Amino acid sequence: MAGTRLRPLKAIRAMRALLRDPDDTARVFDVIAALGGRGAERSFERFRSLETGARILAEKRSLLHVLADRERLHALPPGSLGRAYADFMGREQISAEGLAQASLALGPPDPLIPPERQLFGARLRDMHDLWHVVTGYGRDLLGEAQLLAFTYAQTRTRGIGFIVATAWWKARRAPEFRRMLRAAYRRGRRAAWLPAADWETLLERPLDAVRAELRVGPPPRYAEVRSAGAPAPPLAGTADSLAAPAAGTLPNR
Repeated sequence: MAGTRLRPLKAIRAMRALLRDPDDTARVFDVIAALGGRGAERSFERFRSLETGARILAEKRSLLHVLADRERLHALPPGSLGRAYADFMGREQISAEGLAQASLALGPPDPLIPPERQLFGARLRDMHDLWHVVTGYGRDLLGEAQLLAFTYAQTRTRGIGFIVATAWWKARRAPEFRRMLRAAYRRGRRAAWLPAADWETLLERPLDAVRAELRVGPPPRYAEVRSAGAPAPPLAGTADSLAAPAAGTLPNR
């Protein structure tokens, strides 16, 4: 979890590196850490104040441990969130562990950060790909940008806001993409607060029911745009991004 210190020059350098190579996940974490802010602390306090959040902290849960159990996830019924997540991760050739390893490129956790805050920060990181599945935003460039706009609406994380603002600025001649970002942000504002969702329980439930409970609405349809270094997805074209996943802002992990 990022601190409150602002390091704008480091954020700009990381952002430039991310623009050169949108498949470099570590640079996303660099931007978030460099801009810090109180958003993470406010999110943690909100999480801790909720019944579900307090229970998760008391139980010292590891979402990463649950999501890394691919055999169990693949054994869940077709149509469930957990099965859809497992299929998504398999098609994308990524893993929950890979995302966690990318975050460690910044170095080990700050020992001054209390364990409960570290647990919440790790949990927020580990649910990223679950948000892909629930929202229907793919891992192509447009899908990642939309998910980040959705995420900013949910968490108000300054670094994520900076990435979205940069995407917005670069899209000054692409009004349709700007429309997508606005729609994703508004969708994030309307949805339930996903950081406090009991994902371990939701994994076993039908994906459509989870979407309804979390008020995210149906998955959007858009023409995916993949980065040059991303592997071609099994299916391509304009479709629900769960039916035609692609890699984008975050790399193969």
